[in-house]
Amino acid sequence: MGLRDWIIPNDYIFFDIFEQLADTTTEAGRLLVELVNDYTDVEVKVKEIKNLEHQGDALAHRAYAELNRSFITPLEPGEISRLTTALDDILDYIDGTARLMLNYGIEETDEYMQEFAKLIYLSAAEVAVAVREIRRIRDPKLLEQKCIEINRLENLADDVLAHAIKDLFCGTDAVRILKLKDIYENLELATDKCEDAANVLADIAIRHS
Repeated sequence: MGLRDWIIPNDYIFFDIFEQLADTTTEAGRLLVELVNDYTDVEVKVKEIKNLEHQGDALAHRAYAELNRSFITPLEPGEISRLTTALDDILDYIDGTARLMLNYGIEETDEYMQEFAKLIYLSAAEVAVAVREIRRIRDPKLLEQKCIEINRLENLADDVLAHAIKDLFCGTDAVRILKLKDIYENLELATDKCEDAANVLADIAIRHS
């Protein structure tokens, strides 16, 4: 590796990492949908999601390492750090919630979990498309539309949470209420993290288009 390559790495390195991380997140969202829609072989499915979370951590660490060794980057260092963190956070909440279901001994899922999982997957897929747009930012309007859609999906998740909590507190089993409330709130937080990623992408589009 020459001095120039060490000082000025090719732009594609960061964009490649972002795209791989977004794709890994989308796949984790798909597996979450599969888990809640077919709640069998739970340990195996949760382990598959955990493996993706480990892959995401490795990609995030690589992004931070590249950032630490680079004097010149295609985006502002703060933008790279914020986007990496936002994408990694989505994965963390998907993995964390799947593990909660297993550790809490949840015997069956419900319509709220299924709706949350669908919204998480759709949001992650939109994030993955939006991430690919920042490589060249040829169509800022498309990126803007994707960010608007992610925000819309997050608003739907807020509504699902409100209905889920309302129904949950109609019950009398305190332990069950606490467990499901924790799961619902973590699922909703995953959509919040998708919105965080969308906000970072929107800021990048404004700054660099």
